[in-house]
Amino acid sequence: MLVRISEIEISDHHLEEYQRILNEEAQTSVRLEPGVLCIFPTAQKDNPTQVRILEVYANSDAYDAHIKSPHFQKYKSSTLGMVKSLRLVDMEALDAETMPLIFKKMSGQP
Repeated sequence: MLVRISEIEISDHHLEEYQRILNEEAQTSVRLEPGVLCIFPTAQKDNPTQVRILEVYANSDAYDAHIKSPHFQKYKSSTLGMVKSLRLVDMEALDAETMPLIFKKMSGQP
């Protein structure tokens, strides 16, 4: 499993448009790509220009396929001028066994 947190700062005047494009890309990726387990965008409550995205991929091949996908390429090219800074932080899952339980619980399964 590949887990990453993207730390992104967005220009104030592009925030609403950026959020729309990001949400579309995240939904499309999770819906169409079997190896994309989670793309969960969030923003700091007190500073919404500070966006954090929890990304979980089945493996590095799934991530490589994701960044080559047409919808990711559209997101990247559409938002390039909106992003003030970007930092990708690779994470280590400390409890990978719980991840399937989280998704199961979210789907309403016992």
